Amino acid sequence: MNEHPLWPHVARNEARAKVLADTVWATPETCYAERASAAAHAEALADQGFAVTTEVAGIPTAVMGEAGSGGPVIAFLGEFDALAGLSQEADLPEQVPMQAGANGHGCGHNLLGAAAMQAAVGLRDWLVETGTPGTVRYYGCPAEEGGGGKTFMVKAGVFDDVDIAISWHPNSIPAVMRGSSLANTRVDFTFSGRASHAAASPHLGRSALDAVELMSVGVNYMREHMPLTARIHSAIIDAGGISPNVVQAKAKVRYVVRSEKVPEMLQLLERVRKVAAGAAMMTETQVEDTVLAAVSNLLPNGPLCEAMQRNLDRLGAPAFDDLDRAYAARFQATLAPEDVAAAYGMLGLRRGEAALPDFVVGGDAPAADLPASTDVGDVSWVVPTVQMWGATMAIGTPFHSWQMVAQGKGGPALKGMTHAAMVMAATGADAVLDPDLIARAKADLAERVGPGGYVCPLAPDAEPPVAAMA
Repeated sequence: MNEHPLWPHVARNEARAKVLADTVWATPETCYAERASAAAHAEALADQGFAVTTEVAGIPTAVMGEAGSGGPVIAFLGEFDALAGLSQEADLPEQVPMQAGANGHGCGHNLLGAAAMQAAVGLRDWLVETGTPGTVRYYGCPAEEGGGGKTFMVKAGVFDDVDIAISWHPNSIPAVMRGSSLANTRVDFTFSGRASHAAASPHLGRSALDAVELMSVGVNYMREHMPLTARIHSAIIDAGGISPNVVQAKAKVRYVVRSEKVPEMLQLLERVRKVAAGAAMMTETQVEDTVLAAVSNLLPNGPLCEAMQRNLDRLGAPAFDDLDRAYAARFQATLAPEDVAAAYGMLGLRRGEAALPDFVVGGDAPAADLPASTDVGDVSWVVPTVQMWGATMAIGTPFHSWQMVAQGKGGPALKGMTHAAMVMAATGADAVLDPDLIARAKADLAERVGPGGYVCPLAPDAEPPVAAMA
């Protein structure tokens, strides 16, 4: 390994980053309710000498820290939201919730925010040591899981003066993200009918729950007639009560509509709205819909991907030891063979047998699109953006699983977190030292965006759904 002079600065902050990651793991909070997690990030930024701004873009749980001056503005994007219903004991390779029904960090965002801050601090320290001008920012972004926090932040203009944005996501194999992602929108459909006694006077009732169920049937029939890459998911938020002898007068269902690009996603949403209107007509109920969030597809950036790949190749794989491999093997034993195969397949690789990787994915690997969504997509439409997958868990660990929660404080998680921070910080240093890299990255972005520019998938008057989702 040809060590980068910046990496010792990143390594020095590993212990503090672990404390932050573990603190957030222990207080898992969901979409727009991440008050303890946001406060922990704000406190950590202040302790590191960053000027801290809270309630960024008017969002109570969005935070930003800034250090340095002059030069380009390099932003590191962090997250800290958890998922509902994934409570799990740490380090235990069997499903045992800490608290039944409680939240858990099933997507590794406790690590995501900590490593992004670790990279920001490391870059800042290196700039100070070398006397190099440059401005470093850390953005603590809430509600990635379904709330589209960054989309609202982009809409508010908080990234308008940023030159380069850098991020990562926990995974099981280290790689540069070279593909796109799916645009999506999250919409609540609320049906209103008329209550009545379900036995004595059912003919007088108009069931909102019937409308929800008919809508589900109609959307399911749509699936044959939409693009293969599109996805539609739903969850009943309010079934109208627990009394089957009452005709349900109110019911609410939440839909997520995904497609490869924003225009196609919005067209698909209009078809879903027509199904909802048809369900209301059939049941003689009324329906209203409320858009909670929306995100754009991700735009990769060629010059920044190449720069990040060079740093990943230079650093090599994380230095996992036998204890780490034994730890990961216990979790891999809980997975299906298909889980392990999928982890390799999403990166265009043939399946291996290791519990942890001893390699990094090279730049000649195919650019695999992410079959999911991220609000980093909206940042990538207005700022040249680059991300990587970090190796923090047993190969094959599914996202949004108890296994991912359980590994969120383990040895591999800590080493993978620092590994990702080193790659991100070095990529930021490249941008500071090479104005041509920034110019090429901005030119690449302009070409990908095209003459139409960025079109926010949200309505002009849309506000962050803090009350609705917190």
